[in-house]
Amino acid sequence: MSPASGERPDVIADVRLTGSDRLDPFGDEPVDVHLRDGVISDIAPAGSLPRRGAVLEADGAWLTRGLVDHHVHVVQWALTAQRVALGDAAGAAEAAARMGAAPVLEDGRRVGTGMRDAFWPDAPSRSVLDAATGDVPTYIINADVHSVWLNSAALRREGFPLDDSGMLREEPAFEISRRLNDVDPVVGDRYVAAAMRTAAARGVTGIVDLDMAWNPGNWARRLETGFDTLRVTFGVYPALLDAAIAAGLTTGDALDPDGLVRMGSLKVITDGSLGTRTAACSHAYAGDPGNTGVLTIPPDELLDLMTRATGSGLSCAIHAIGDVANSHALDTFAATGATGTIEHAQLVAHADLPRFTRLGVGASVQPEHAVDDRDLSDSIWAGQTAMAYPLRALADVGANLLFGSDAPVSPLDPWAALSAAVHRTRDGREAWHPDQTLDAATALAASSAGGSATGNDLAPGMLADLAVIDRDPLTAGEQELRATRVAATLVAGRLTHSAT
Repeated sequence: MSPASGERPDVIADVRLTGSDRLDPFGDEPVDVHLRDGVISDIAPAGSLPRRGAVLEADGAWLTRGLVDHHVHVVQWALTAQRVALGDAAGAAEAAARMGAAPVLEDGRRVGTGMRDAFWPDAPSRSVLDAATGDVPTYIINADVHSVWLNSAALRREGFPLDDSGMLREEPAFEISRRLNDVDPVVGDRYVAAAMRTAAARGVTGIVDLDMAWNPGNWARRLETGFDTLRVTFGVYPALLDAAIAAGLTTGDALDPDGLVRMGSLKVITDGSLGTRTAACSHAYAGDPGNTGVLTIPPDELLDLMTRATGSGLSCAIHAIGDVANSHALDTFAATGATGTIEHAQLVAHADLPRFTRLGVGASVQPEHAVDDRDLSDSIWAGQTAMAYPLRALADVGANLLFGSDAPVSPLDPWAALSAAVHRTRDGREAWHPDQTLDAATALAASSAGGSATGNDLAPGMLADLAVIDRDPLTAGEQELRATRVAATLVAGRLTHSAT
């Protein structure tokens, strides 16, 4: 019998290797991958060495390093399971009507998610939402999470003024998300556990959790109740920086003896988003000549935060979407000597591209956003002179690309991200800015723990964080990549998912 989830196979038999920067001699020939003590102990032609112990039969499938999603909001993503999906709503009236028919949650609220009001012909208003939802507090979260549409009952419940639009943006919207995500830990952890099992079933062996919460405490609690599905690196936000420093947390510190959950970066949001039209840009948004977005953290405050974090042993993950925000973030990395990443880098000035490499700043990007936002970018960013979603341009200057989903903004699915990066399209449309497509080998490496700079080969001595998949991602087409099936996922040699 094949090993089941939770067990540790000693051999992955009859599997083919894939990945970038390979030095092995096997090509497409099947091999046996021998595992011991959580690492790859040997790779040999199939059947050439004794298959001792438990054998995971791969039957000619492909083996790659386990995939890592470098940007997830874990609780918010997990709670989408109980929220109304509105990504396909054609307008404000339709979204409001669907919320009016939605079930009321146990806390007395209705919550919808994924709205894209920038595409709607009718503008959201409090009166439209009130007419459809009545006295039940109702919240609709934008797909980019930078704005939330509330009815009167919700605004009163949360203590906000009854603005005619019913829209809250940036920090007030984040505060609403924090409150909506602040569920009973027993309930929330149950949803998180289910979401992480689903991620493991897609070949994911690690995530970076950027929830707006005290993540050290949350993950310590989950570890105590048996969480072991994948590796987690978590961040903290400025409001909790002092607490992290006081706790003596530095980047890389493990919360458990196995090193499954570790401290990550200080996360700072320095501008808004494309969908909410608040990303800080050098040129005004089309049709809105007075709007160039907002810097939500002044440059001098960002300098102070990154200096304190760096001096305390913390790396930095800086949210920057517009070109102005990216320039300020890179300036501050240079001034402080901080290590870390820029999160999103969706609009980057040409002169700033090589600075990622010179400063050693990782580009933590979400390729599926380019496909989601192509029409919006072509309209409201039409006058921008910086480069939108510059994946190939960043790779060409040697920047380290780290792929993620920003779930719930996009689903936690690395194969969708890979497909978007390699093919720059979805659903049969022509590729959007095909000059920015990536080769599959670079994209696969960007989806692994170290990013594109580390390659994606497999060799003895490496940690056995692995995924057995039904196709070679280096040759798969756009729809084939998205349809990739995962037969098994292993973290340190232990099966966290088995399709058998």
